[in-house]
Amino acid sequence: MIPHLISVEPSLFDELSIMWITIAAFLVFFMHAGFTLLESGMTQSKNAVNIAMKNLMAISVGTVVYWFIGYSLMFGETSKGVFRWSGFFSSLDSPESHLLFFQTMFAATCATIVSGAIAGRTKYSVFGIFAVIMTGLIYPVAGGWEWGDNGWLNNKSIVPAEFIDFAGSSIVHAVGGWAALVGAFMVGPRLGKYVKGKVEAIPGHNKTLATLGVMALWFGWFGFNGGSQLAWGGDNTVGATTVVLFTNLGAAAGAIGALITTWLWYGKPDIVQTLNGALAGLVSITAGVGNLTAAGVFIAGLLGGVIVVFSIEFIEKKLRIDDAIGASSVHGVVGVWGTIVIGLWGVDGGKGIGLFNGGGLDQLVIQTIGTLAYSLWAVVLAFIFFSILKKFMGLRVTKEEEIAGLDIAEHGIRAYPGKRNR
Repeated sequence: MIPHLISVEPSLFDELSIMWITIAAFLVFFMHAGFTLLESGMTQSKNAVNIAMKNLMAISVGTVVYWFIGYSLMFGETSKGVFRWSGFFSSLDSPESHLLFFQTMFAATCATIVSGAIAGRTKYSVFGIFAVIMTGLIYPVAGGWEWGDNGWLNNKSIVPAEFIDFAGSSIVHAVGGWAALVGAFMVGPRLGKYVKGKVEAIPGHNKTLATLGVMALWFGWFGFNGGSQLAWGGDNTVGATTVVLFTNLGAAAGAIGALITTWLWYGKPDIVQTLNGALAGLVSITAGVGNLTAAGVFIAGLLGGVIVVFSIEFIEKKLRIDDAIGASSVHGVVGVWGTIVIGLWGVDGGKGIGLFNGGGLDQLVIQTIGTLAYSLWAVVLAFIFFSILKKFMGLRVTKEEEIAGLDIAEHGIRAYPGKRNR
């Protein structure tokens, strides 16, 4: 023990918190490398450059647009708790600059979720415009409902309890996932996906890249969740490190859940679904990672891994919506599950707040209200803007361009020169 470290000045606590949030933002930035690898590996090689370009656009456009208008809409002054505003161009040299940086990464993540679902047949310009809409309007307004001061979801005069979404199972993932589902529906399936009433597999070209992508996302998620503690020092240090530990546990549980499910369901453990299971485990605990016990995290993640397997099959085979990488299931469906689970066995300190651990119905009711509000907001706004884009620009490339691959059609280059399209 070092005696002079026992008493820490408040200013030092502030500096440590700023450093922790900034490091966490670095990790969330790295998640975009993970999304690039995952989406590319899960889709055909002839679209790999297009995937890379979309993810590069998401982080670039997201950074500028969120700085220009998004942060103001999310954290600006308001008296209504629904829409906020503090002017254009959030200050880059304010005491909140680290929070602007951290939230910018979240906004870009929300946009990137849409990218994979509509891969292989969507105009690059369409995704670019939608990324602007997502980072400049859809995500910021939604985020302010919970994370902004006096957001309506925390106003006990109109809701039975405070809504809990620690790091964004609904705010980031469900919003992005439902927008992805709407986009995939409106763009339509890839050529050859549904033939004579049958669902045809369109395998991704590189499962190793996809696996590396999930590993990168898993790693980056330590910052996504851990940084959402928004402080370092004293009890916050314990809280943040516990969040990181629980994040790892949730991912592992989700992977195991999907692995066992596919082993029993398909007869063999499936790599694609197991990868989706790991991500589903992460999404499952992102809302409640600060309000669940270790056992609660494990069960939530495990069930998330099971849910995602059947959700992907249902959307693909029953709804006949071609989500190229299962983004709407991983982020949308499981995002809802991760939000609701707090109302089932969530805790607040040592007190149960869930239905199954003595907390009654209040928390379950507000978690349900919140996730329905976010889901409806994302679906309605995505439908409106995709409809506008469809009318004035068209959403899809031509049949010939899709067959040739978007790398050639949209960017004039192949990811793998000399290799056949697959």
